[in-house]
Order: sequence, then C-alpha cells, then structure tokens
Amino acid sequence: MGGGRPLGRRFGWLWAAYAVSTLGTQLAFDAFSLIAVIVLHAGATEVAVLKAAGLAVGAAVAVPLGPWVEFRRKRPVMIGMDLVRFVALLTIPAAFAWSGLSYVQLLVVSIVVAAADIGFVAASGSFLKSLLPSHDLLAANARFEATTWTATVLGPPLGGAAIGVLGPVVTVLADAVSYLLSALGIRAAGGTETRPTRTGPAPAGGLLEGWRYVLAHPVLRPLFFNTLVVNGLMMVAVPLLAVLMVGDLGFAPWQYGLAFSVPCLGGLVGSRLARRLVTRFGQHRVLITSGWLRACFPVGLAFVRPGTPGLVLVMVVELGVITVCAVFNPVYSTYRLQQTAPDRVARMLAAWSVTGKATTAALTALWGLLAGLTGPRTAIGIAGVLLLATPLLLPRRIAQPAQAAQPSADRAL
Repeated sequence: MGGGRPLGRRFGWLWAAYAVSTLGTQLAFDAFSLIAVIVLHAGATEVAVLKAAGLAVGAAVAVPLGPWVEFRRKRPVMIGMDLVRFVALLTIPAAFAWSGLSYVQLLVVSIVVAAADIGFVAASGSFLKSLLPSHDLLAANARFEATTWTATVLGPPLGGAAIGVLGPVVTVLADAVSYLLSALGIRAAGGTETRPTRTGPAPAGGLLEGWRYVLAHPVLRPLFFNTLVVNGLMMVAVPLLAVLMVGDLGFAPWQYGLAFSVPCLGGLVGSRLARRLVTRFGQHRVLITSGWLRACFPVGLAFVRPGTPGLVLVMVVELGVITVCAVFNPVYSTYRLQQTAPDRVARMLAAWSVTGKATTAALTALWGLLAGLTGPRTAIGIAGVLLLATPLLLPRRIAQPAQAAQPSADRAL
C-alpha cells in the first residue's frame, strides 16, 4: 500500500489505525442511503435530505471544536472522536434488531458522526505534522491515499455482499467496530505529547482565525474555494446514484458496490504516481493538471443505463475520476500542511472541514430538491456540467513550501 523508507513505529500504528477505520467506512459505503432506500423506502429527496442534514448540523455542532482541539493533546482527542463514532454507529444495528430503526435516528447518528469526523480531522492533521518532518509529509499522505483506495477496492463489494446475505445494517456494525480498533491503534502509538499553551487570549471567534488564515493566503484561498465546489458537486451525485441505480434501474446492492470499488484500483495507481510526478514535473504543475482533469469525468454518470453496459459506464467514469483524484489529493494535502503555521493547523483544518461539510450539505439538499423536480439522472447531469467550470477556481501559481518557522496542515487521517 505504499513503498519507501519506514517512517517510524508511531507512524506505523497511526497508519494501521487509519487503515482499519477506512476499511470499515468503505464496507459501509453509502450505508445510510441504502438503508433509507431498502428498509425505510425513502425517495430521492428524503435520501438527499438525510445526507445534507447530517453534514450541515454536524458542521454547526463542530464549529467550537477547532479552537478547542488546538489547545488539547491531539492523540486523546483522536481516540475520543473514534469512541464517539463507535457508540453512535452501534445504535443503528441495535435499533434494527429491536425493529425500532427510524429515519430520525439515521439523521441523529449522521449528525453525531459528522461532528466527530471534523474533530478527528482537526486533531489528526496537527498530530501528523508534529510526528513527521516536512519532507516526509508527501510520503505519508501518499500512503494514506493508497490505503484509502485499497480499502475502497475491497470494501463496497464485500459490504454489498454482506448486506445481501446478512441484512442491511451489518456493514454499519462493521464500521462501528473499526472505529473501536482505530482508537486502540492510536493508543498503541504511544509517545509523549506536550499540552499546547496559549500565547495570548483565546480568540472570541475561535474558528474565525482559521477562515481568516485561509482567506488571506494567496494560494490556499483559491484551493479552498475550488475544493469546496468540486467536492460538493461530486458528492451530490452519490445519494442520487444510489436511488437511480438501486431504486430505478434495478441494480443489486453488490453491483452498486462493485461499480465503485473496481475503479479504485486507479486510486492505487494514482497515489503511487503522485510522488514521482511531483519529483519530475514539480508540485505546481501536478496540482493544476490533476485539478483540471478530475473535473472532466463525472458528467458521464448521467448516461448510466440498466444492465452490464450501465455498470461498465459507471466503472469507466469512476476509474478516471479516482485515478486523477488519487494524484491530486496527497499533493494538495501536503501543500496545505506545508503552508499553514503550526499554531493554526487545527483551527484551519476545522474551518476547512466545517465549511466543506456545510457546502456539501447545502448542495446535496438543493440537488435533492432538483432531483425531485427533474429526476435523479438530470440532476446528476447538471452537477457534471457545472464541474467542468471548476478548474477556473484553481490557483495560477503556488508558493514554495514554507520553512520551519512557517506553515503546515490536513487530510492526514
């Protein structure tokens, strides 16, 4: 899942924790949408609202987390967020077993998990930055990226098969257990961690410091807006595709999972190429080129049809998107880490995550309404067409990586 020299025992445990939680998440790929469709017989608008509400309210709840995380030891925060996700997700199979599962419960759990996701990301970015020197960050992020796509190759088809054999909530149970194992792995990483101290009064706006930092930065700012819009427009298609493929076109859950897992082999290729491409062509050229290319494929999802040709079409489109994103993501994540001051990492990451989730929530809700009026296929096509314009938001040039006294931040875990 990633070559190169060892990055130390503590990173090894961190990587293992990331691997197990990511596999659990991919086993439960779009599980809430599938449960809503299969168990609760929800339509496109309800599924989109489920997705949007979890993101939006989770983001609002997480607003105070960035400043709070900044002045806490990061490893205990990460463990705590894993345990919160474990307990919240565990309530879904428990309620299903007692025939008490409801749409409202799915909403509440999605909100709790979304808030915990933001807290974990804010802490993990800072923790990774403190764990490794700047020149090892791209290697670390490339390994995380390769792990993500390995888990995505294996997870959805296995999860879809498990749903077919054992029922619709079994993958949520697996996801819950994966967070417990992740917490144990992070605890095993050990090491001492000095509690951060404030060098001045706590900012009244807390998270505003993260937004100010991003918006004042000449390159982080366009990257921020580009990734918000691209991620939002890509994510709006996920619940609509679940409705279109499983609900309208008659694909089985295992076929739906297969359509998104096989193309993830491209993620393994892209994540392994990222470092080599940066060495040969430079960070800026790789970032901009992959940023342009990732916007070109999603419009093809609007043309999916029943049967094998439709399944192949989804796989081809996803292969293109995933391969390019697997190059873009570690380069982009590393650049953010290199360009964010150490005492701003958690706040910047939390601000970025909160805004990203809120933007995706708003777009998902809007596209749910759009799908209700036009149908899932048309709504997916409109998102794809709009994505074609998003490369215009990419920065035209990037600064050189900052040195010790300067910047660093994200995607880490």
